[in-house]
Amino acid sequence: MSGVVRHDNTFQSEVNKLIPLHMQFSENSRVWIYQSDRKLNDAEVSQLQQQLNDFCYSWTAHNNQLKAGAEVRYNRFIILLVDESQAGASGCSIDKSVRFLKDLEQQYSINLFDRFNLAYKVGEDVLSVPRAEFEELIKRGEITPETIVYNNLAQTVAELNTKWEVPFKASWHTQLFGNLMTA
Repeated sequence: MSGVVRHDNTFQSEVNKLIPLHMQFSENSRVWIYQSDRKLNDAEVSQLQQQLNDFCYSWTAHNNQLKAGAEVRYNRFIILLVDESQAGASGCSIDKSVRFLKDLEQQYSINLFDRFNLAYKVGEDVLSVPRAEFEELIKRGEITPETIVYNNLAQTVAELNTKWEVPFKASWHTQLFGNLMTA
């Protein structure tokens, strides 16, 4: 039959792979960003993405299914999203996600909760270093006002799109580290 559109899960899954995840959520959807202390290889990302999909599919708050999604970006960042227009993420549901991420840390031998591990971009590569090393890179001029840095404090899809991946000079980093820049 011509003109028939398939609506099965396999087809929708394939379509969803073509659309960036954050495009499927409203600008007000809640976001949590977790940064790995190392770059994951492609096999790890593939396996991790499946685990994230499975978690989001079963993620609930007070027995209500959350409209949730997750993606791995740059083989380094795990981004969880929840559209709270249908059901809001509660303290218990957020605790579930933290436990899940702690399990992933163990499985992949990564650290996702070190807020003193700072990420920046060099060419097409995203690198991360501990705070002390980040400060040294600034002092040596290897991180400049134009260097792209990552604001993992973004809380909504709108902020993810506009305030997550920004030049050093436009980020919170400049308030904390700006005095280290050489003239």
